[in-house]
Amino acid sequence: MLVTYLEASRDLCETDSILFGAALAVCRIIGAKVSTAGRATGHSSAIPAWRRRIEERIAKARALIGRLICFRSGKNRPKVVRTVRMAFAGTNVSLSQPDITQKLTERIDDLKQRIAAWGKRIRRYTERSTRFNQNRLLQSEQNRLYESLERPMVIGTGPAPNQADTVAFWRGLWSEPVNHSEGPWTEVVASQCAGITPMDPVIITPDDVDEPQAAPAAGGARRTRWSQVMNANALRAYFRAKGEETGCLAYRARMHRLFAELEPSLTVTEQNLADRVRYILRSNIFDVAELERLRREAVPSSDENATAEDAAPQMVEQPANVDAAVNTPVVVDSNDDGTVDCGNAQYASRKSIATSPA
Repeated sequence: MLVTYLEASRDLCETDSILFGAALAVCRIIGAKVSTAGRATGHSSAIPAWRRRIEERIAKARALIGRLICFRSGKNRPKVVRTVRMAFAGTNVSLSQPDITQKLTERIDDLKQRIAAWGKRIRRYTERSTRFNQNRLLQSEQNRLYESLERPMVIGTGPAPNQADTVAFWRGLWSEPVNHSEGPWTEVVASQCAGITPMDPVIITPDDVDEPQAAPAAGGARRTRWSQVMNANALRAYFRAKGEETGCLAYRARMHRLFAELEPSLTVTEQNLADRVRYILRSNIFDVAELERLRREAVPSSDENATAEDAAPQMVEQPANVDAAVNTPVVVDSNDDGTVDCGNAQYASRKSIATSPA
């Protein structure tokens, strides 16, 4: 059979197709696996692999949310309990603790936020892909683009509406006054808000905008850029508090108080200050000689007779010991831009923990 087809072949491409078909038939008969990589016959899926993975994560997260809601409502089936324990694996959360309902609610909210973020990523890709395809059709085949944008035409088979009835209908909607009955809850809210004093109007003067400031960060907190002088004062407060250290908690409060004396115009919390000191010691903002000079200025009586050679190894070990001194986990972002959120320490700490490398 193969000889007949080869004799009838007219060019090399047709011969190649005949041989490939024969080889494919033999492989199917003997049960061998055939790889079509590199040939034009192989068609890849139109859905990207990353999108399929995200859709699988969304499906698993929704299933987990359903199990957590069932457990929160009191359904303690073994399969549900096993799933809830897997959801809290690696944490110190126990199913028998009194605040388990709050922990379940927090876990459910976290999963919902992740699903929303994943869905937005897929939506952004879909919108971008649609725009790209429409732009390509606009340049190559405009007729297909306009056909895809057209809506299906609805053709009525009944008689045409009476013009007088149509005018009367729309005139009755827009010309005649109608008394709407609002819900009773609006009256309750209005009575509750009657005793609230209106806020005084905010007047912005030219003096308020003379000094340039950084733009507000997320959550309404203002971000203040750390200057070299602020970094030096933070290290002075750190070295001085460390020289008088009696305990970790007292050390942080004392460092915060000393920094407030050096920088009275900067409002910063203990957590922000501890994070900033840790970042300064781990980065190359100050070299070893400058760190030693700042330490001597902060605690002049500690080792006045120490040489720079003896001080250098000690300063190298400072970044390694700062985590234990501050008594907080490592929360400094590797992409720190030298700013700190004033008045929103909890938000800054959570953001830094989420972005710190595992």
